[in-house]
Amino acid sequence: MSEYTGTTHDSRRPSQSESVSISQQDQQSLKASRHPSISNSSSGKDQTVAATSISYDDRSKYRSPLVSRYASAEMSFNFSEVKKFSTWRRLWFWLAKCQKQLGLDITDEQLDEMEKNLTNIDFDTAEAEERRRRHDVMAHVHTFARCCPKASSIIHLGATSAYVGDNADLIVMRDGFEILISKLVRCIQRLTQFAQDYACLPTLGYTHMQPAQLTTVGKRACVWIQDLLMDLKNFERVKRQLKFRGVKGTTGTQASFLQLFNGDHSKVEELDRMVTEMAGFSKAFIICGQTYTRKLDVEVMTVLASFGATIHKMCTDIRLLASLKEIEEPFEIEQIGRSSYLFENSYSLQKSTTGSSAMPYKRNPMRCERCCAMARHLMTLINDPLGTHSVQWMERTLDDSANKRICIPEAFLTTDIILFTLLNITEGLVVYPKVIDKHIKQELPFMATENIIMAMVSAGGNRQECHEKIRTLSQKAAERVKMDGLDNDLVERVKADPYFAPIVGKLDVLLDAKTFIGRAPEQVYEFISREVEPVLNNFALVIASNSSKLAELAV
Repeated sequence: MSEYTGTTHDSRRPSQSESVSISQQDQQSLKASRHPSISNSSSGKDQTVAATSISYDDRSKYRSPLVSRYASAEMSFNFSEVKKFSTWRRLWFWLAKCQKQLGLDITDEQLDEMEKNLTNIDFDTAEAEERRRRHDVMAHVHTFARCCPKASSIIHLGATSAYVGDNADLIVMRDGFEILISKLVRCIQRLTQFAQDYACLPTLGYTHMQPAQLTTVGKRACVWIQDLLMDLKNFERVKRQLKFRGVKGTTGTQASFLQLFNGDHSKVEELDRMVTEMAGFSKAFIICGQTYTRKLDVEVMTVLASFGATIHKMCTDIRLLASLKEIEEPFEIEQIGRSSYLFENSYSLQKSTTGSSAMPYKRNPMRCERCCAMARHLMTLINDPLGTHSVQWMERTLDDSANKRICIPEAFLTTDIILFTLLNITEGLVVYPKVIDKHIKQELPFMATENIIMAMVSAGGNRQECHEKIRTLSQKAAERVKMDGLDNDLVERVKADPYFAPIVGKLDVLLDAKTFIGRAPEQVYEFISREVEPVLNNFALVIASNSSKLAELAV
């Protein structure tokens, strides 16, 4: 897989031969090293536990669970040292190549030497250089120069550390959004199918977490989809509006490059444009200090944190519905509450399952709980770039660097983990219509009292007299439910009261749940047709290429 993974194809992007690559075999190795107990069997049936290859020394150090336990191979690679530092080398190569084309004394032999060593990184040497120089960029300049002795004099020519640091960060964030957008589209597509399947199934609505007017299972899913569509549009917007820092120099004035080109402003402008285009961006910042404005990081983190809020609301809804036994996330073969493997379909998930180490009957919503846990972390990360941007004095202060190295990768990795888990959830949501119907029957008689009164009036009854009758029967039924813990028997009481004899034959019609859901089904179909399908059609290739994939979770 090329460095520039994603769903869009841009003619400005570097060619396949130029890009940093990670093979499918390497991706499998990355995944296996993080999730050694998960089989690669396409059927999902071979789930034997393999021995882990992690050394005791590695286990003696803290390892972030974002990568060691949860994240996908593609997002882990996107924020890896290999991706970062090979992108630095690519930026130096692009700079030198464009400088040569604009007339600087750089030879093809020097460029060839650089190009052949883009991924030939001696990390041990780089780390030793950084310990000696206390400067990561200069450490990698010298490490690159060791394997490119002929090009050593033109590596990083006229540039500052932010040239590779900031521009590489922008490339990684852009590629990160491509990974996230692909997965988010698949989640929306699967939830859309769910909404269509259950567009007409009545269910209790809840306001203040108290039973309210009926809605449908599909309509509630559309509330989730609507939020996810807003997140998708936000992801696309921020990705599309990302600007390259470009070739700007120490304080953003391009003074060093103007000196290199003997005061020729047009060549400096062209150098900036050419490198920007080689990196696959359509625009670069015209104005920046030493770094691109950290306001951009605020925008990036804002849309990711906003997505976290969407997920926390949606997965909390599913957790509450699971407690009512109306809807459950997939529950897999041999699962014990907190572990999960590849699953085949929702039917196979009903067999041979246990839910708790202490309480075998339980079926815990562990995926939704994980999503909520991750979403809480994601939402808090917005504070980092807000604080960083607010204290970037003048043209730049270095207190942004250490913070960015933590919060930006964590935000993308956390979002990726949430989406990966959500894919697994949406592949196999299980609905229990009979439980839903039982809950409706507990509440619907109270909701139908006005309909009963109107029917009696139509049959010649007195409204006030009927109202008093139904009020008395309702209170007795409510006392039976609340005080004795018994079922709601209001309908039986109405049938047994001779006063209501004129409408007893109409009660089944008056109590039909589908007459209480308003236009919910029509709203579902209209929403999907007008707002969801046009978006999904733009990602038809993404959906088709992933249609047979199952979301594989780590424990």
